[in-house]
Amino acid sequence: MHKLSRDDLVSLEGSVVATTGGGNYQIKLENGTIILARLSGKIKRFKIKILVGDKVTVAVSPYDPTHGFITHRQRLNT
Repeated sequence: MHKLSRDDLVSLEGSVVATTGGGNYQIKLENGTIILARLSGKIKRFKIKILVGDKVTVAVSPYDPTHGFITHRQRLNT
């Protein structure tokens, strides 16, 4: 059995549409697809808050493109 490494994941950009409880978020990707994503370990560890409307980077498995991990929150230009 092949273990999926972090290098095998595909990084996609999108924005948070909704929070669905339990640490799950609905992300609308740039191509219009909506996927379900969870917070990655480092996002949880450093207690980075993700809100609806935030631009995020999502790591998605090529085998199951409907689920992913939020790996980065984009900085806002203020």
